[in-house]
Amino acid sequence: MRPTPVTAAVRVRRAEVSDLDDLVALEESSFAQDRLSRAQYRKHLDSESALVLVASANHRRFLGTAVVFFRKGSTIARLYSLASSPQAQGKGVGTALVEASEEAARARGCRALRLEVRKDNATAIRLYERLGYTRIGEYAKYYADGADAFRFEKQL
Repeated sequence: MRPTPVTAAVRVRRAEVSDLDDLVALEESSFAQDRLSRAQYRKHLDSESALVLVASANHRRFLGTAVVFFRKGSTIARLYSLASSPQAQGKGVGTALVEASEEAARARGCRALRLEVRKDNATAIRLYERLGYTRIGEYAKYYADGADAFRFEKQL
């Protein structure tokens, strides 16, 4: 008998307006700069060009979020943001959110999912590489604090 994967208990769904407080709180606790505001989240919840996902597990209502952008006429989706609460890190939440983002992109006819990640975020880089993402570029001083970024892509 094979062990149940860690992600088995993680449920991912589309975010709703009732999630706004949790989305903003997680954004503020996860990122020092380059944060999405409450107004931006509110706009993305109703947007055809954005998808906001939330993850929960074991009766914990809110463990993580992903924001995916779609551009009209493009077959490349962009994983704009991925965050998980401290108690959720290492428990499959990030994996479940990335996989749900990929499924959503495929459902919209996208052939690839791209993302940027801070060069100093070794944990996220390991996650993306483990999930089949390839580094395709880098950007100097990409973030507000001057940090550099790698760009990754996965063919869907």
